[in-house]
Amino acid sequence: MHEKLKQVAELTKRLEKEYPTETLAFLGFLQKAEAGKALDLRTKELINVGLAVAAQCEWCIAFHVDQAVTAGATRDEVMEAGFMAVVMHGGPAYMYLTPLLESLDECLPEGDQ
Repeated sequence: MHEKLKQVAELTKRLEKEYPTETLAFLGFLQKAEAGKALDLRTKELINVGLAVAAQCEWCIAFHVDQAVTAGATRDEVMEAGFMAVVMHGGPAYMYLTPLLESLDECLPEGDQ
């Protein structure tokens, strides 16, 4: 997970330098889209975990598991969000529970809830 998070940061830094207009527009959109007040940050990140699994994006999974745990999500909540992706996206999403578990194990060891 930490390697994936490092890759996300490196990509963002490079794109900010080489393609600032596009990158800053995208990052600005993210800020605006995430600024709503109806859902708390923990809930938003759990939704993002499920979407990351469904989208089969290992970088997204690592990033949003980290953010969900930081926002107070438990191991069981993160796994349940992952299983919701499996319900909606089937077998391919099921296989992406592998990087989800790997990210959780780094972020929140099994004994920690």
